[in-house]
Amino acid sequence: MTAGTERRVVPPTTTTTTPPGSTGRGADRRRSRAFGSMRTGEKIGRYALLVLVLFISVGPFLWQLSTSLKSTSEDIYTKIPQLWPSEPTLDNYVRVLDTIPIGSFIGNSLFVAVFAVGGNIVFSTLAGFALARLRFRGHKIVLGLFLATLILPGEATIIANFVTIRNFGLADTLLGVALPGMIAALNVLLMYNAFRQLPAEIDEAAVIDGASAFQRFWRVGLPSVKGTVSVIAIFSFIGAWDDFLWPLIVLTSPDQFTLTIGLQYLSGTFSNDQRMIAAGSMIAFIPIAIVFAVLQRHFFKGVEEGGVKG
Repeated sequence: MTAGTERRVVPPTTTTTTPPGSTGRGADRRRSRAFGSMRTGEKIGRYALLVLVLFISVGPFLWQLSTSLKSTSEDIYTKIPQLWPSEPTLDNYVRVLDTIPIGSFIGNSLFVAVFAVGGNIVFSTLAGFALARLRFRGHKIVLGLFLATLILPGEATIIANFVTIRNFGLADTLLGVALPGMIAALNVLLMYNAFRQLPAEIDEAAVIDGASAFQRFWRVGLPSVKGTVSVIAIFSFIGAWDDFLWPLIVLTSPDQFTLTIGLQYLSGTFSNDQRMIAAGSMIAFIPIAIVFAVLQRHFFKGVEEGGVKG
């Protein structure tokens, strides 16, 4: 060491490694709360809201089911509502079957529902594919007309529909009830949105391979939107099955009545016996539950429809 040179000793420093974007333990705690747990008050509020929504949506159904199972000796107008019957019985259902030809009414409703579901699946998918994947003159005008029809309520066109059905000679027929519901603008727009989400490269590859427009629809587009087709099928079935106003206007013969109109015999003749009315409502609910149980797997996939399946 040369003279006059000082030797400095630098004390070692301790460095801490912190994750990027964090400012310490407080940030770590806030980050863990944001990604994982929630506060106790927030959790209680969410569960309370969930119970309230469940009570509003499922409560009337459970009450109707309970009323349909109560015997005539049990009071259904007690001050304190009793959900579970003290003496459950199926006599109310047997009385409904003996009072009205419910089998004929169910058959008529199924006829209308099958036509409505089939028509919406065929025509809505074809129209949605044409609007989403084909280019033609007036494309935006047609799409705008479909959007404009959503603004009009069904009651605004019901008289025009009845005059058209009567001129075709389909008044007082089940086909006249089913015909206006065989295609809905909302279903067309749902299919349009589902087909529009498919990548354009799929169509380009199919065109290069020599596929026609129908082959692109049948072999490429339709297999990728099965979930949305199930959504349309469920909505169309429920709409046709529960419809009351349109069948009431078109039909006049009792042997042509659908189930929703036929159940009015229970409300009119046995207006004081709410047990039979509740039993009839439960019978009308059974087909809807069956259809939804069969298609529910595809129904929930319809929300995220449009992805390419490899």
